[in-house]
Amino acid sequence: MSQPLPNGIVKVGGAPEGYDARILADTVARAGGPVLCILRDDRQLAAMRDALRFFQPDMPVFEFPAWDCLAYDRISPNPDVSARRMSFLAAFHNGWSGACAVLTTVN
Repeated sequence: MSQPLPNGIVKVGGAPEGYDARILADTVARAGGPVLCILRDDRQLAAMRDALRFFQPDMPVFEFPAWDCLAYDRISPNPDVSARRMSFLAAFHNGWSGACAVLTTVN
């Protein structure tokens, strides 16, 4: 179920997995700019990314993954995670004007 809120936020809940990607693709198309989608975990993020590629293969999809370690931990974050986060930040540093989906997790 998609529920628009007065401040421009669209809250989606209760949609079957897979159909939520269709709702997000339609929302991005209507918004004309970046749309943030906050997902439960990395597995759901990967599933959403793959489903969006099915529904809208030409739509840019950016990922902002969660850190894979705790703050002040003795181990460093995985270089792949750091690179993916930096790639996202570099793309949005000067502003992004086109329609796209930004996927991240609660963490």
